[in-house]
Parts: sequence; C-alpha cells; structure tokens
Amino acid sequence: MIGVLIVDDDFMVAKVHAGFVAGLEGFEVVGTAATGAAALAEIGRRRPHLVLLDVYLPDMTGLDVLRQLRASGPPTDVIVISAARDVDSIRSALHGGVLHYLVKPFDRQTFENRLLDYAALRSDLGGLAEAAQTDVDRLFTLSRRGGTAVVTTPKGIAPETLELVWQALADAGVVGLSASECSTRTGLARVSARRYLEQLVSQQEADVRQRYGTAGRPERRFTLRGRQRNDRNDP
Repeated sequence: MIGVLIVDDDFMVAKVHAGFVAGLEGFEVVGTAATGAAALAEIGRRRPHLVLLDVYLPDMTGLDVLRQLRASGPPTDVIVISAARDVDSIRSALHGGVLHYLVKPFDRQTFENRLLDYAALRSDLGGLAEAAQTDVDRLFTLSRRGGTAVVTTPKGIAPETLELVWQALADAGVVGLSASECSTRTGLARVSARRYLEQLVSQQEADVRQRYGTAGRPERRFTLRGRQRNDRNDP
C-alpha cells in the first residue's frame, strides 16, 4: 500500500482529498496535517510514501515545509496541491523536486490520474535493476505526465484506455498478459485489448513473445519492456 499524508489547512478540502485517495486501490491515507509544523512532525513519525502538500498554511508555507523536508527530512515524494498560481511558487516547487503541481480547483479524475501516474512510477522503478535511456525517459514522463500528451496515439486509440492497459501490464509483472487475460482485467473486448497491447509494443513500451503449450496455437503474451528485460532468466 502507498501511504499518503494530506496537508491542508481546510478541514473539508482535506476530507474530500482523503476520500479520493481512499477510493483508489493500492493507496491509504496515513494521516492529515493542517499546519506546516504538524506536517513535518507527521512526516517524521509516519514516513508516508507520498505527501499531498498545500502551499497556503497558517504557520509557514508549504514551500517552506518542502525546503525543510529536503534539507533534513526522510526521502518522501511530494505532489503540491494548491490554489497558488504565481510563477515563483511553481518554480520553488520544481526546485524542491515535487513530482507534480496540481492547481485548485480540479476534478476528481485529474486528481486520481496524478496518483495513478505516481503508482505506475513506483511500480516501474521497483521492476528495474538498471535503467537504459529509454527507461529513464519513460520514468520522467510518468513523473510529469498530465499536461501535453507525450505520445500522440493513432486514431481509435484513447489515451485513457491505453493507460488502463499499461497499468494492467504493470500489475501483471514479469508473467505478462495474453489479450484474453487483459480483456478480463480491464473489461475491454478481447479484440480491443489486443489492439491496445499492440499499440504499447509499437511505442516500445511492451514486448510480445510466443508461449507454446502442449496443444493448439501458441499464445501471444505481452510484458512491459523494462520488467521483462531485467527479470527474465533466458538470454
């Protein structure tokens, strides 16, 4: 489970965000904080994987919290969630190594997409022993995805559905998925699942191989490229 600490001085906003987090599989809210001092104390005590950090806090800014965290705190990932739109705040957040900067107000889907991108980033990092440049490019794309699309998908390929299939492959790990299994996990028709899997292969994000059984036609299995390359035993 990915532990999330929510830092916001507005109780109702923090409650709404906690509900969003709790609704995502693989995430749990480990605490909330309404001040910068409380945030630093909770981070030190609970060691969350991810902090959702507001800029406007009553005792110090969230950017002050970020600076102190980076100077002497535990290695915690941070996404800023704030109404602060000034360039100085955004620049300070970038210098502090935040993974993303969400400007209030935003819809639930945008919020969930940023957290799912974060989960995919953690999963991808966990599956790599050593990174090639293509792996690094993909990881940095995941960490900053959400604005302009990095990959232009062809007609008939929806980016959101492609992300759903990508996540299904990430969850499958080195075993990978057949088109039928992907269909079951995502709710897509088998033909659609295969089309999206093939699209990931064409984008060099996945590999496909034949698996031969005792009888019948060989099965095509798809695996995320970084995971298969680093974890398989065959040369």
